[in-house]
Amino acid sequence: MSYVVAGNELEVDAEGYLLEPDYSEEVVTVIAAAEGIELTPKHWEVVNYMRDEYRENGHTPNFRNMLKGVNEFWPEADSKALYDLFPVGPAKQAAKVAGLPQPLGKGGY
Repeated sequence: MSYVVAGNELEVDAEGYLLEPDYSEEVVTVIAAAEGIELTPKHWEVVNYMRDEYRENGHTPNFRNMLKGVNEFWPEADSKALYDLFPVGPAKQAAKVAGLPQPLGKGGY
């Protein structure tokens, strides 16, 4: 499996996560479509949050820390809201859709 973005084939691991991060908007739309996700402004807010966390920390947060971080810009967000956006698992699926490598352990730090 791989993703083709702007004519370039991007390498992925066995679970479909990019091996190297890609911060283009096009990669988000390609991966989201492959995951069956129709992007909304809330998806983009979470994707941008995950990308910022990866840039700052070198990895993405686990679900608990993700929810805490998302509450800073989306105060009414709860577990259900994040699972509605990323039904396979918010911490892992949001990282995948954001074009980031697979999270560490059980979904990050």
